[in-house]
Amino acid sequence: AVNRDAPGLMAAACAERDIPFLHISTDYVFDGEKASAYHEDDRINPQSSYGRSKAEGEEAVRAATAQHIILRTAWVYSPYGGNFVKTMLRLGAERDELNVVHDQRGCPTSAAEIARTLAAVAQHILSGADTAYGTYHYGGSQAMSWYDFARAIFEESSKMGAKPPKMLWPIGTSEYPTPAKRPKNSELDRSKILAAFDLTPSDFRSELRACLTALLQPAKTPGNP
Repeated sequence: AVNRDAPGLMAAACAERDIPFLHISTDYVFDGEKASAYHEDDRINPQSSYGRSKAEGEEAVRAATAQHIILRTAWVYSPYGGNFVKTMLRLGAERDELNVVHDQRGCPTSAAEIARTLAAVAQHILSGADTAYGTYHYGGSQAMSWYDFARAIFEESSKMGAKPPKMLWPIGTSEYPTPAKRPKNSELDRSKILAAFDLTPSDFRSELRACLTALLQPAKTPGNP
């Protein structure tokens, strides 16, 4: 209902009012078997209920309005909610050793960077400039495994006083089974959106440091010494 029906209803409401619609989708619409980064016109083949419902949501948006931007992204993290960065910081503080999957690949993507990208797209549309509506990919600047991501998190967080685990071990997906199948490859090629909207993205490390700073070095305010 949330992933399929709601986007279609919202897009239809926007179409009635001549309002462009921006929608966030996911790498899970692909099966993850491609050896290189996914492009927007690659064949979708979702492997989970989540992926299928998100793919159906995309189709509902396309059917409801021509004025749409569907933004597929992946491996999202931020100072808020539940995500990989916060999980690693918590486990690093609790355990001396951690096992992290090394045979799944993606581009860690800051939610703040996604928000800035969508804001830039919206501003482009509002300026009256010609807009190529359709489907786009956006991910962080660097592809890596979950194991590599964890290493980067601990490298940067240790500089801010966080406790890293003494040992970090790479393991295969088969050693860390999950209820829903995760794509082996979640890397998304973002060249199309960068060119279409003249975007200048940040690099992976600067985005990660900004997130970690918000988590580990919150601004001092009255009542928050």
